[in-house]
Amino acid sequence: METGWRNELEAWLAPFAAALRNKTRRRMCPAYISGLIGPGDRKSVQPMAARDDDVSYDRLHHFAGSGVWDEAPLEAALLAEADRLVGGDDAWLIIDDTALPKKGRHSV
Repeated sequence: METGWRNELEAWLAPFAAALRNKTRRRMCPAYISGLIGPGDRKSVQPMAARDDDVSYDRLHHFAGSGVWDEAPLEAALLAEADRLVGGDDAWLIIDDTALPKKGRHSV
C-alpha cells in the first residue's frame, strides 16, 4: 500500500486518535480508517486486514467490535477541529452519514 496518503491520513487523524485514550485503539484507528477509504471494494474487517500488511485481522476486528466506546472525547475533538478549520460565530456543523456507497440493491 502506498505510504504517502496514509502518512497524511495519520497526521490528520492525530487529534481524534489522541481522544481515544487507549494505546491500541490509537494505533488501530488509522489502519481502520484507511481500510474504509482506501482501495478495494470490500470494506468489512477481513478484506481490509488482508490488504494491509501492517495489521492483523484479529487486532482490526477487536478494534471495530470491542465494547462500548465513550464518544464524548471524539465529539470534543471533532468540534475543536471543525471550529479550527471553519469555525466562527455563525458556523454550523452538519454531519451526514449517507455518503458511503453501497453495493447491490439491499441495505445492510
